[in-house]
Amino acid sequence: MRPPTHILVVNGVKVRRPVFVIAAPHSGADLLGRALKRSPGFHVTMGRGPVTRVVYAFARRPSIARSGGAPRVLRDVLAEAWQVVPASCAECTTACREAGGIIGAGPCVGPGTLTRFGDASPDLIYSTPVLLRAFPDARFIQVVRDGRDVVADMLADPACMAWVKPHMLSEDAEFPNPFLGVRSAEHRQRWAEMPAAGKCALRWRGAVRLNAALRRELPAEHLLTLRYEDLVAAPGEAIDAVSSFLETKVSMIALYGATIPRPGGWRTRLSGEDAELVEKVAREELARLGYR
Repeated sequence: MRPPTHILVVNGVKVRRPVFVIAAPHSGADLLGRALKRSPGFHVTMGRGPVTRVVYAFARRPSIARSGGAPRVLRDVLAEAWQVVPASCAECTTACREAGGIIGAGPCVGPGTLTRFGDASPDLIYSTPVLLRAFPDARFIQVVRDGRDVVADMLADPACMAWVKPHMLSEDAEFPNPFLGVRSAEHRQRWAEMPAAGKCALRWRGAVRLNAALRRELPAEHLLTLRYEDLVAAPGEAIDAVSSFLETKVSMIALYGATIPRPGGWRTRLSGEDAELVEKVAREELARLGYR
């Protein structure tokens, strides 16, 4: 039995059923976060500095996330991120401000209109166990995408490439390491020598496995799974599913204003060697998710 919901009040509003968007890198969490962020009554943050630092601390050292104080730490940084004050959005990332359509220095939402809170920060997936303990009534939306397209985008993203350097898997690294996709210390040298495409594939594979574990643990009323490809091909149906899941109206307009990579772009963006490596590393997960 889950513990009772912690009572958190932000801007005079009780935080009930917060929404968290989780996915592997470049799998569409930002796209869905954008839609939620522009929906009436929602205050969704993306990549606020304090939240990001805590998320990556938990991702790199899972033992910290298992500590008794981890839920309070994450709850506190999210409560701070959700505060609406005149200069609050000045601390947001460019991606978050753009997603909210921010012009000037004002906040992206009015405190008097808030009913729901959420977060769609990159790599939030690695903090899911802590979020469950911090917010037992939380709603999670996980987005999955073809791992080959994910790797193509990761290879073009300097922020993602910063995590695949050999020193990231240092001697004091913890194993298994879902963040880098390495199961044991015995694979440390193999990971260090692997081409970047392979390391990106391992990160995608690790995130997909976390998604699968979450699907086994959470009941349907707490978790919704979407495909990136469906968000692109049939945004209306995808957003209808999100609206039904969250029991509130979610905006679809934001999806049409975004620059969205089309599915299957990996065929021209990945070299034959990289595509073969990705399919070798993630063959089981690609097949299970229907990406032939």
